[in-house]
Amino acid sequence: MTIERIPQKHYPKAEIGRRGMALGLDFLGVWLVSSLLGSNGVGIQVVQILVFAILWLVLRVVVVYNNQGQSLGRWAFDLKILEVEDGQVVGRIPELQALLKREAIICLGALLVSIALNNIRANPTAILLVLPLAIDCGRAFSDTQLRQAWHDRYAGTFIVSSRRGYSLDIKIKRLVESLQRNVRR
Repeated sequence: MTIERIPQKHYPKAEIGRRGMALGLDFLGVWLVSSLLGSNGVGIQVVQILVFAILWLVLRVVVVYNNQGQSLGRWAFDLKILEVEDGQVVGRIPELQALLKREAIICLGALLVSIALNNIRANPTAILLVLPLAIDCGRAFSDTQLRQAWHDRYAGTFIVSSRRGYSLDIKIKRLVESLQRNVRR
């Protein structure tokens, strides 16, 4: 009797640009709704922060947990979140606790970006609030093996390309190519 090593299933790494667009789409939806519920005053709005955090956790934890690892943004760009154990990708959706850890970190960074966007006219230095999210997500550029950001590494998660989704990036690319062909004619 010999012991055979079973080869690990290959999961395609998600491109950084697609990940950024998916995060941006999720952020835009949550930010727009929370901005509508906030006041027009300058500064930090407590109600707006609470609405932002609740919507973020619903969209990025509850929806992901119940929708095969895809939020609205990840669905639009054909991405999916999977679990990582001991440096190996496991083909299952992360547990609720891992998703909560991951999204709490991203939510804090996204919330700071939201505060910066709401206060940029009154205080241009508010743009510095973008730095925590940029540092967190920037970690994915230096990780050549799994492209994990700090929040992914902490929660044991991995973003992969998926076959299930809307393929918004591909549809936009086709639309732009079609427009370029029509302009050339």
